[in-house]
Amino acid sequence: MEERRLRLMKKETIARTNAAGAQPRCASLFSQILSLIDRHEFAAAVARTGAEQRSKGFSCWAQFVAMIFCQLAQAKSLREITQGLACCEGRLRHLGLEESPARSPLSYANRVRPAALYEEVFQLVLARCHATSPGHKFRFKNKLLSLDSTVLELCASMFDWARFRRTKGEVKLHLLLDHDGYLPVFAHITEGAMADVSVAQQLILPPGSIVAMDRGYNDYRLFEAWSEQKIGFVTRLKSNAEYFVTEPRAKADEGLIRADELIEFQCLTAGRTIWQTYRRIEVWIEDKQESLVLLTNLRELSAATIAAIYKERWQIELFFKALKQNLRIKTFVGTSANAVHIQIWTALIAILLLKYLQFKSRCAWALSHLVALLRWNLFSYRDLWTWLEHPLATPPHFPPDPQLAFDLDSIPATI
Repeated sequence: MEERRLRLMKKETIARTNAAGAQPRCASLFSQILSLIDRHEFAAAVARTGAEQRSKGFSCWAQFVAMIFCQLAQAKSLREITQGLACCEGRLRHLGLEESPARSPLSYANRVRPAALYEEVFQLVLARCHATSPGHKFRFKNKLLSLDSTVLELCASMFDWARFRRTKGEVKLHLLLDHDGYLPVFAHITEGAMADVSVAQQLILPPGSIVAMDRGYNDYRLFEAWSEQKIGFVTRLKSNAEYFVTEPRAKADEGLIRADELIEFQCLTAGRTIWQTYRRIEVWIEDKQESLVLLTNLRELSAATIAAIYKERWQIELFFKALKQNLRIKTFVGTSANAVHIQIWTALIAILLLKYLQFKSRCAWALSHLVALLRWNLFSYRDLWTWLEHPLATPPHFPPDPQLAFDLDSIPATI
């Protein structure tokens, strides 16, 4: 009887220990998201960029964790970043941190350490996303891309390096969006006065790809170069462009295609020699009761498909909207150019991580809904993939102890 009583007391002691605060079987959601980035590849990127030269204890990984926390938790200042991590002091070890970073080292790192490190991390996360991203919705197999830029307004008195007007500062984010999963595959940050077409002229695109863009990228030399490189494009034709029709093509059956013809530009008015023949398509927009005139070098696709490609260009506008509404990219925690660049790159990394979670989940997550629920559960100890499938399920208070599974009564007592 004494032996049985001791066994029951042992079971009760184990149960009380678990109820008092047993350690969970998995790390926090934030830690599991950060584990999607290979620490060895991150360390190699740090070594390549020399980001930790002359550092005195504050690592690049700690800076990266703090800036990703800024994006996912919607922190508005360095104080909110440091205090938000400090209040979770007991849960930082899973993040690779010994303690919460202080404001001064974080501010200094954002000002001094090269933003090229985060550009390399962006490429690492992009490669992981490409492995699981779905294809675009069209039947053709060509890579479909959209090219555009967005302006981020700054205060000229605080960000004097980005002065655009007397009281207004601007930086411009140039982006190339891959329609396979709507992933950003190229990003370039410039001052607001930089022309969009200047960035487009520096792009190196794979042959056979198709680029959709607006009228801001109209450049005849660029069109000539892309045509020679077998790169297709779809854009709007300027209203003052002078051309002559070389070959009218048959109209499509949809009824919204008003014209489909091959054209050549007037060399004298264009100011340069243009050898290529292009395709002009006029599309009637029923909602606005107006015509949309498109210019392309694609001849194999139908006019309706060309119009659908240009309509798909709106996805990059939706991407900019989601980036500004759900991540911390309109207000900045640092005033130097390097700090602004780092925050923009970490926002792009964060949205790639969110896209990856969307691809792996079987639920049709809206990005805004995922960001909101994740912000409230960053330090919840739940399995990430189970949480993605059942985010509103009540988690267990503590995991079952494996010792309770043993039937101690079946063990014979020894003398």
